[in-house]
Parts: sequence; C-alpha cells; structure tokens
Amino acid sequence: MSLSAAHSSGTGSRRRRPTEQTQDLPWEHDVQVGHNHEQIDDQPCGDPQPNSTDALSSHQSTCPALCTTKCMPEHACPNHRACDDSWEEIQSKRTIRAENEVEANKLVNNYRFGFRKWKSHVTERPFEVRSEVVKELYSELNVIKPHAGPGHLITCGNVAYVLLFGWWVSLAYLLIGLLMFITISGVPYGKLCWKLSCYFLWPFGKSIHEIGNTLRRCCEQAPDCECNVDGTEDNSPVLLPSPTEVLIAELPGRPLRTPYWRRFSTYVWLLLGYPPLVVMHSLACFLSWILVFTIPVSKMNARTLGVILLLAPEDVSVSTCSRRKPQVYETRALLCCYHAANWYYYKYTVDGINVFAVNLLPLVVVAIVIGYIDRDNQYASSNVKFAIAICSIIPLSYYIGMGIASISAQSNFAVGAVVNATFGSITELTFYITALLRGHQASNPCLQEVVKAALTGTLLGCILFIPGICMIIGGLRHSEQRFNSRCTGVSSALLFISVGGVFAPTLFSKAYGNLVCDACTNSTGGNGTGQFVCHNCHYDLNNGTLFRNHVEPLVYTVSILLPAAYIIGLIFTLKTHSHIYDIHVGDGQVTGHHGAVVHWSRWRSLLILIMATVLTSACADLATEHIQPILNQPNISQYFIGVTVLAMVPEIPEIVNGIQFALQNNISLSLEVGSCIAVQVCMLQIPILVLFNAFYDVGFVLLFSDMHLWASIFSVIVVNYIFMDGKSDYFQGTALVVVYLILLALYYFAPSPPGC
Repeated sequence: MSLSAAHSSGTGSRRRRPTEQTQDLPWEHDVQVGHNHEQIDDQPCGDPQPNSTDALSSHQSTCPALCTTKCMPEHACPNHRACDDSWEEIQSKRTIRAENEVEANKLVNNYRFGFRKWKSHVTERPFEVRSEVVKELYSELNVIKPHAGPGHLITCGNVAYVLLFGWWVSLAYLLIGLLMFITISGVPYGKLCWKLSCYFLWPFGKSIHEIGNTLRRCCEQAPDCECNVDGTEDNSPVLLPSPTEVLIAELPGRPLRTPYWRRFSTYVWLLLGYPPLVVMHSLACFLSWILVFTIPVSKMNARTLGVILLLAPEDVSVSTCSRRKPQVYETRALLCCYHAANWYYYKYTVDGINVFAVNLLPLVVVAIVIGYIDRDNQYASSNVKFAIAICSIIPLSYYIGMGIASISAQSNFAVGAVVNATFGSITELTFYITALLRGHQASNPCLQEVVKAALTGTLLGCILFIPGICMIIGGLRHSEQRFNSRCTGVSSALLFISVGGVFAPTLFSKAYGNLVCDACTNSTGGNGTGQFVCHNCHYDLNNGTLFRNHVEPLVYTVSILLPAAYIIGLIFTLKTHSHIYDIHVGDGQVTGHHGAVVHWSRWRSLLILIMATVLTSACADLATEHIQPILNQPNISQYFIGVTVLAMVPEIPEIVNGIQFALQNNISLSLEVGSCIAVQVCMLQIPILVLFNAFYDVGFVLLFSDMHLWASIFSVIVVNYIFMDGKSDYFQGTALVVVYLILLALYYFAPSPPGC
C-alpha cells in the first residue's frame, strides 16, 4: 500500500510503487522494538548500506534500496559527483514502514508542512513482536532466568540501590520483625520479616516464591533438608515465569491448616506490622518511580506490598534464583530482580504517555493548589510558584502534542491541518495573552516587552538551537546526514517572508519616525551648542500622526498577509506540489486500521486537548502573576528571561522529538521541527496577538527593539546558509548553537527594556 503525503489514506489518491528489500540500518532500530517500524532513507546515492547481506552485482543500483524511482545503475555513476547529481532527484522520495494505517498516517503527517512532528506511537504495539529489551522494561519481575554469577550482579545501579533504598528498607523490616517477636503470636511474621530484611538489603539474584502443598509438607517433616536453597540447576525455560503449583490432596488423617483469616496472628500482623510497611514501601515506590531509571525498584516494592506481605508466612520462601531443586516446580515465582536500574526506562510509557510526562503531571495540581489557595505566599514564595507554574506547562504541552498527533492520524489531512493550526500554538498563545491581560490590568508595560522577548526567543531557539543541537547529536552518531534541501527551501522561504513581514513595521517606524531622547546633557558642561549625551532614546509614536495613519495600518496589513501566506504554503505543499514531500508506505507493511488499537480515540484526544488548554491557561496566569519578582532581579535582564525561560520551556517536548529523529538518522524531520514552530510564531501567533489587541486593547504594538530585529534577521541568514548544501554534521550544528549562545549573551548583558 502506498500513501502520498499530499492525500489522506481515506480521501486521497493511492499510488503503488515497487519497493526493493534492504537490510535494516542498525541505527534505525528502536531499542524497544524487535523489528524496524519506521525506515527513512536519507543516505546519498553511491553509499552502500552497512551490514548488508545481499550481494550486489555490477549492474545493480547502488542507490538507497527504498528510493523507489530514478536510481542510477552503478555503471552510470562513475564518480561521486554524478551520484550527488542524482541525489537531487531521488532525495525527495522516501518509503516509510508502519505497523498499521493509523501509524502510517502519523508518519506521513510528520512530513507535511504545518503539521506537528511527533515521535511517539499513537497506537499500541504488539508485545509479542517487540525486543527482549522492551519486554524486560514491562516485565512484572516474576521471571526466572540464569545469570553468570554474583559478580555479574555487581553494577553501579545495584550499588546505588543499596545506598538509596536497600539499607533503610532492610532496617525497617528488622525492626518490624523484632516487634512481631515481642507480640509472641506474630513470631511467624517476625521470621518472615527477618528473611525479607536480608532479601531487600541485596535482592539481586534472589527470588521469593509461594510454596506449594507438597514442598510445604516436606519442609514441615524435615525442616533441615535445605530443599529451598541448594540443588541442581533449573531446566525451566528461560524468561518464563515458574510454573504454578499443582494442588495435591492432603494426606488422610492429617490435621488441616487453620485458614489464613481465622488466625489471631493474621490480625496482629495487619494491625501492627503491615501498616508501617505500607508507609515504607509506598515511599520507596514513589521515590524510585520519580527517578524513572529505578522503576524496577518501584515494581519490586509494589509487588511486595500488594502480594507477598498478604500471604501466610509459611507460604513464602526466599531462595537464590539460579540454584533450586526440582521441587521448586510446585512453587510460583513472585519476585525476582536482577538489576535495580535500566537506562532504557526513559522510553517507558503508560497508556502511550511517556513516563516523564506522567511524573511531571502532579506539578500541575501542585501549581494550581498553592497558586490559588496560598495567595499571601505564606507557604511558598513567588519565585517557587513561578518555577512550578512554568515547569507544569511542560507536561501540558506534551499532552497537547499527543492529542494533536492522535486526532491527525485518525482523520484526513484537512482536519489535521485545522487541528494543528488551532491547537499547535495554543500553549504559547495562552501564555502571551494572559501576560498581556495582566500587564494591561496592572498598567505594567514591562510584561508587553517580556512577551516580545519571548516571541523573539522562540524564533531564535527554533531557528538556531533546535536544529543545532539535533545536528550535533545526529552528527556524532552518524558522521554526516543528508536532508531534502528542496523541502527545507520551502520552510526557509516562508521564514524569510514571515520575519520580513513581522519586522516590517519596526523598519518602517525607524525610517520615518522621530528619534526622541530623554535626560540630555551637554558633554562640555556649558549651555552652548555642543555635543550632548542623551539617554533612553526611542522613536516617538505617541503623537498619533505617524503611528495611527501609517504604522498601524501597516501592522494590520501584515497581520492579514502573513496568515494568507501560511495558507498558500499549505496548499503548495499539501496539494499542488505534494511531490516535494513524496512519502510512501512500503507494500505489505500496513496491517490495516481495524487491527490497530489507538491509545487515545478522537473524542478522548479532543477532551484532553480542551482540558490541557484550560490547565495551561491557569498555569500561565499563575506564572505571569508571580513573574514580577523574577523581573525585578537587578543582575538579570528582562530580555534574557523572556528569550530563555519563557520562550524555550514550553518547547522542551519538541526539542526531545527533534533529538530522537536525529538519532534515528532522520535529520529532515529534526530540522522541520524548529522551522514549523518558527513559521507558526510569525505567521499565526503574532497575527493572532495583533487581532486580539484590535478587539481588546491591551497595548500590544508590533514594534520590536533593535536587538530583536537584527538578531532575528541575522539568524535567518545564517540558518539558510547552513541549509544550502542539504548536508549536516556536528560542526554545522556547533556553529548554530554557538551563534545562539552569543545572542543569549547579548540579551543577558543588555540593559532592561523601557518600562521595566
């Protein structure tokens, strides 16, 4: 099946093209996936694919195997220059592989102009086809597997577990066990606590089992047989839970055990021993989950609390995982952990949501509670409230991005374009409008300057920092990466148009405005006509003549033309010249929409979008309410706060997406991430702010300072020069990042803007 980037899978035309088979590139394998779920070929013609196992004849094409058209045979490509020429013809042809039609739509949307670039999956992926690494991430820690020995278990993560969790968890069990011995009736639970004390001090390579009937009778009749510890090697299949016990009838005439809930010791345990362990395990579970990379410790504590501690003490056995007798087949493995930390847990998801977004979501609740309840700053200062409110925008921005990607993947491209245009900038617009409203109500012109600094900072960060950091990380891993220079040329042209339109009123006012200065003094000290030293010079626009008759109409004209240019760009790239973004889904790679289980349906995604937008408004209101103490810092320019914190914090999810694309050798999407945001800032966000000011005057004037003007123009020129050759490496990325840091230094040492 083939999908064109210009048409939706449901409404557009479908074109079939033969795809050649190729060996998967090693860097295109996701660590969580056993098969290649997305393959993008951006390699130049003439570069053989690494690790290829197919013998290539002299007449076989040496172009990328998934470039389905216009590949030159080897004898027609005598030198590298000829290959580079052919690259211009084939670089726009890409074939992607997807597991289902919804994922295919999401991947195609990533290459469409005006669509938010999203890396995470929007559908559930079959667990059985995933790699052993990802199965380990989602395991319940009840899998018995052989290991090399005790020395193999001594890792940095395991040692860190002992220092962070092991010693105090073990001490807690030791104290609870002592308490159970004091109660006399809780002696069995005291013995269990002491066993678990030794286990949790170093749980690696040990296992906790639920003992079956036959093994329990054996241990009762011969308590010194050591049947739980020593013995022959286990021949059970690797990476499978131990078989459950086989129930065997009790011997005739043997007294039955007292049921668990009819024992006095059970209630002593539940009243005295279990509650403090609930607190202890809950704390350890929370801390290890927040650290993300120690999620196995969280699972271990949760399983102990919910399963092991609620069993009868005689049913729990602690042994070494690698040495068990055959009788262990009548037991059920409850807990077995080998490593306390796993670096791949940064990709762990809960219902399709990244674990970092899940962990940051409580910040939203904390920000709203302390922001609207503690009005007098008795429990938290304004600086703390501002920091929490700004950080809470990060997970909300992630949820908005996930909702946009889910709706776009399940809809046609027209609906996707509308959703991306409306909700794609909702996070930034919510903050800007809230800041302008609060500044207008408080008669504080400083917030207007902060909003302009944030707009400029978003533009600079998306033009310089995001492409630069992606080029550095991608270049360090893949040496040199290639991208479609024609696709990038469309974005570059729109950047020139948008930046020129946004700063046109500023240039016009400087050309025809009157320069007015305050506090002018004669440098010679006399009253004659000598040289004067003036401060706070600005162009006078308050007399009404220039601004109302000339500048203001120009602002409204630009605010109409920029969205019109954005719409023309959508039509150009999605309809009339869709071959520029010629994306196809490989034949036989899509299993169909009916077999896909989406994480979020369209209605659920829309509901989450609305809720996230409302919460973003609340957090933005709190951030602007408590930003004044930050702005009053004497050593930090208000410009710097606007172009860094306020501009880039909401874009952190986009930065992460761009880095992930670069690591998968898909630098084209990494560059499009920043360009898409920069174009939306100039062509959508700023015109919307101007339109909002026209209906409700908050004092927003589309006139920027000289620093904003020249920094933005210089950045656009530099990035277009870097993008000309269609190649990227870490040196070019370093150049962009260095330019960005130089501009940040200028803003850091710049004096405060007027009114601040």
